Amino acid sequence: MAQKKKNEPKNNSFHTLNYLMKIDQAIRNGEYPNANKLNKMLGTEFSRSTFGRYIRTLQDDYGAPVEFDFKKNGYYYTDNTFFIQQVMLKEGELLTLSTILPLLEQYKNTPLEESYRNLMNKLIEMLPQNITVDSALINNEVHFISDPITKLEKGVFENVLKATKMQKTLEMEYKTAQNTDYEIRRFDPYHMICQKGSWYVLGYSYHAKDIRLYAMPRIRNCKITKDKFKIPKDFKLSDHIDVQMGAWGNSGEKFKVEIEFVKGLKTYVMERTWHKGQTIKENKDGSVYLSFETNQLGQVVAWVMSFTGGAKVLNPPELKQRVADAAREILKNS
Repeated sequence: MAQKKKNEPKNNSFHTLNYLMKIDQAIRNGEYPNANKLNKMLGTEFSRSTFGRYIRTLQDDYGAPVEFDFKKNGYYYTDNTFFIQQVMLKEGELLTLSTILPLLEQYKNTPLEESYRNLMNKLIEMLPQNITVDSALINNEVHFISDPITKLEKGVFENVLKATKMQKTLEMEYKTAQNTDYEIRRFDPYHMICQKGSWYVLGYSYHAKDIRLYAMPRIRNCKITKDKFKIPKDFKLSDHIDVQMGAWGNSGEKFKVEIEFVKGLKTYVMERTWHKGQTIKENKDGSVYLSFETNQLGQVVAWVMSFTGGAKVLNPPELKQRVADAAREILKNS
């Protein structure tokens, strides 16, 4: 197999667009570029065939009116008002971009929100001042219904993320769901988790002397100490969270969950993947059987209850009991 030349242009979409814009700029500057001229300008080693492919891309994908001038041995635009930015994003790509923007909601109250918005602004700046787009693309036909967003105290996200990366102990004030007062805690952050609109940090709690999941909206006055920590070699993230069901109230034990859904929910249930490695099948009477393994029974309880009687717990007994207890509490408080 032939080895790639040291300065040969990289073959990916970002570098392709970059080279196309360089060629476009050279054409508009009246430099009549060809492979040799561009190699000298960029310090690359374009072959004539590679350069030819870029020219065909300009013609086919961007509609560039590019022709070869034999006297000047280079390419030029027959329409000198053309420039590649006018067609850099196609309508389908603009639609894709418009559907991405609502997803920023899940990063509210974190530095990632500003970073992503800055990225979007840079993309917008690359567009021409005047652009014609089908009105269907800007009528807000796409919506995302997200979970309620929790608020973080300023500096909490940054310090937790930095401490997690540097493996340094945090000192903070923390308030549990049951308490109204904050308590000073020391915590070794192992992993950050975003679950249903809220941020959590999993790690070692010096207060509990065990692995705990802290809700980041309940943290204030978070500071990074000079103390370093090491994550234990036997620590496994999968022992503490389930990326399909969630992360909360985990005993560490894995359970095989078996659920039966009523016939009326057959289509709804069977068209979805509820859990990695799930077993799902239709019963003879039209009901649906679903099973999977998880260490998050607490999250499964809430999920089963969301079907308002359309889901029957077959196993494990612990889950049947917890769902029954939850139903009794609902009736008690109604």
